[in-house]
Amino acid sequence: MLVKLQKKTIVKTQLLGYIITLCVGVFIVLTSMQLYFDLKPLMTNQTDVFNDKTAVISKEVSLFKSVDKERLYFSDEEISELQAQPFVKDVSTFNNADFKIKAFSNQSENIPLFQTDLFFESIPDNYIDVKSEDWVWNESVEVVPIIIPEDYLKLYNFGFAESQGLPVLSKNTISQITFNLEVSGAFQREVFKSRIVGFSNKINSILVPDSFLKYANLKFGRSNVSRISRLLVTFVNPTDQRILEYFNQNNYSINKDKLEFSKLSFFFNSALFFVIVVAIIIVLLSIGFIILSFNLIVQKNKAMILNLGAIGYSYNSVSKFYQLIITISTFVSIVLAVFFSLRCRVFYSEKLDNLFDLPKLPSYIVLLGFVFLIVLSILYNIVVRNKIRRILLPKDNFK
Repeated sequence: MLVKLQKKTIVKTQLLGYIITLCVGVFIVLTSMQLYFDLKPLMTNQTDVFNDKTAVISKEVSLFKSVDKERLYFSDEEISELQAQPFVKDVSTFNNADFKIKAFSNQSENIPLFQTDLFFESIPDNYIDVKSEDWVWNESVEVVPIIIPEDYLKLYNFGFAESQGLPVLSKNTISQITFNLEVSGAFQREVFKSRIVGFSNKINSILVPDSFLKYANLKFGRSNVSRISRLLVTFVNPTDQRILEYFNQNNYSINKDKLEFSKLSFFFNSALFFVIVVAIIIVLLSIGFIILSFNLIVQKNKAMILNLGAIGYSYNSVSKFYQLIITISTFVSIVLAVFFSLRCRVFYSEKLDNLFDLPKLPSYIVLLGFVFLIVLSILYNIVVRNKIRRILLPKDNFK
């Protein structure tokens, strides 16, 4: 009899509206959060070299700077001024070789004879995207490790080697080759053995360990003054409009491409955050809607509830039906949201796999849906139970 009476108090359209709105809100939250987890490796891998917010800075080349090369270098005052800007987090330098460098091979069946002039630079190790145990040098180390841009190898294989009838070289092959470096300057000359230990996808320069460059500059350098022509600048926010304004005013050249992905990352995270906030608002509105609907049902049928209490039904017995109905509705809604979210993930994963080489990550959709179900079920059970108890129990006995 109790269930039959309580069934008449339920408005089915209100339950249907709650199921739909909660399903939409939870679906958006689950899909957005799973999309963030799935794309996080892509965002990290694309930006790990330059810490998401770092770009290469140099001075614009002009006619006057072509005549006077000293104008191309950053002074200590300019670096300090740049470091003091509110949009700058950190400033690091490209250190340049101040001596002549020639690379040449010995007679060998594995590689052709070659001789070429080189230039060297060094940067802090935390900006280098190549991890190698051989990336160390001191005066007791026989071989100088070198990192070159991967594009240089491609240019050799598909351009120079093709035109000169030379063999193409794989990364593994060229990494096994030891060649000679002739370093000269300050009326001194020395030959070092050298080997390429890695290929950078991010840094367009020939890099050696900073320890070797400092040693060689001190011994073979033509000048005792350190000259810096390029900087690595880490920004607080790469989308700050003051960045380009400041660089234009000071005639600095910024590698804008290095900031483009950071901007996309910023906009992606901002858009995702906005979508999740909107979805949470929808979820909260659906929660408020069902609680308000339940309150209206209770107020409309208060006399019936009091009569049920008068004939011996406890507030637990009266509230159990409403708790069950709301819990089942919540369960149905979240199950639908989880199902649609899983299908959506399958759809966008197929598209992403065609564009990027992403790792296979676990799905958090079911776990997050389960958390939603548990939290909402506990919340509704407490609200319904307390509301019925306030009606059936006198205030002086209410605890």
